[in-house]
Amino acid sequence: MTGKKKRLGITASAVTVVVLLSILTGTFYLPGSNRISPHTDQAFNVFHIDKIHLPYIDLGPATPKGKDYTVQFSCQNSNAPVRCYSPYQIHHAYNMQPLLDNNINGQRSTIVIIDAFQSPTILRDLKLFDKLFHLSNPNLTIIAPDGLTPFDPNNPNQVGWAGEITLDLEWAHAIAPAADIVLVLARSDADAALLSATKYAVDNNLGDVISQSFGEGEACADPKILAAEHRVFQAATEKGITLFAASGDQGAAQPTCNGSSYFLSASTPASDPLVTAVGGTYLNADVRKGTYIGEATWNDQYGVSGGGFSTIYHRPSYQKGIAAINPAGRGVPDVTYNGDVNGGVLTVWSSYGPKATPNIFIFGGTSAGSPQWAGIIALADQVKGGRLGFINGALYALGQSNNASSYFHDITVGTNTFISTDANGNPVVVHGYDTSISWDAVTGWGTPDVANLILDPIANVNSAARSHPASGL
Repeated sequence: MTGKKKRLGITASAVTVVVLLSILTGTFYLPGSNRISPHTDQAFNVFHIDKIHLPYIDLGPATPKGKDYTVQFSCQNSNAPVRCYSPYQIHHAYNMQPLLDNNINGQRSTIVIIDAFQSPTILRDLKLFDKLFHLSNPNLTIIAPDGLTPFDPNNPNQVGWAGEITLDLEWAHAIAPAADIVLVLARSDADAALLSATKYAVDNNLGDVISQSFGEGEACADPKILAAEHRVFQAATEKGITLFAASGDQGAAQPTCNGSSYFLSASTPASDPLVTAVGGTYLNADVRKGTYIGEATWNDQYGVSGGGFSTIYHRPSYQKGIAAINPAGRGVPDVTYNGDVNGGVLTVWSSYGPKATPNIFIFGGTSAGSPQWAGIIALADQVKGGRLGFINGALYALGQSNNASSYFHDITVGTNTFISTDANGNPVVVHGYDTSISWDAVTGWGTPDVANLILDPIANVNSAARSHPASGL
């Protein structure tokens, strides 16, 4: 794969958008497909959105601390065909609210988001998101180190990335509302361009944690790019920067390098041993209070939690002794998070379409989990009073501890076998892996119980567990 070729897997797994919460008809181009587009230069699905009217009810002033939110949208209903969650519900489901109530909100931390192209309406969208869900506006810096590509609303690839930018910023901010955010925009979604943006963020030490909601099959990446990327991740780790990446939305599969089908593969950059890879679940929480009810493996018509074993990176030291891990390769994901579109997150996005009208969407995908985990680490950095840095050693130590069930919701039923069709409509089945007690190549250690995870353990795991592989290649 050359540096000029589009990174097909990125657009295939970056974000899933399912329902526009207003009246809309027609077709819409979006990533996170269940089939590959016949176009060879992009991996987009053409998705028809039927007429839907799910009105928002204005709640007026911010809800007082400790009080419940009233149901706002029709999708916040236990009988809704596609359910959704607001920040309030996610805060309660993953036990963040006790931290936020005590002003553990990410202050003095900085989250860096790496994305491509731009979203020309992101400032307006973010302000409306904050108003809608009673959040304060963040200190946001937007940097395009190699130049800002003009936005083309008729280019579905750019429109998809605009949605990804919107999801990443709004939901990193929703989890750590007082953290600063730096959005670093690559000039395109080519491998070299994204690497250049990431290198700029690391070289200039722009923040404490980096989120990358993109990926591709390992075999589709130029080995020279992968080696250079790993060196950037080593530099980030030495500076104490925590790295996250989405594990993908096609289960154990990734799109083939020409975008015509799928093949068994882990996703890079998630598979790099210095990165914390984030998978996806279906979250079942109370529709009003957000109280956690349970979770299942994400595997339905909207996508499948990415996971598997690297054919490039050796099994790192922190994964030794894990029964489900292939002894030859690094396993992903490390952790997981709500990713199903059915139970996805409400997001304000208006940079799609000719009129750029503000609308509320339900977003899902493992790309929703990466920025939210970045927000969680911003909270943990505040608790620690400094950067946690590389966390995989600590996560695996906690996952193998006697108190693991206090830190993670272990997902023990399901598979990430992927069933779809290729560009010619032929059926494709990529057999994946099964979940199990403890770590597995579908949901990792599970989803976080945030207050229990970060108030003491993750910030105080012994230094031996914090050691990281020097190379991993």
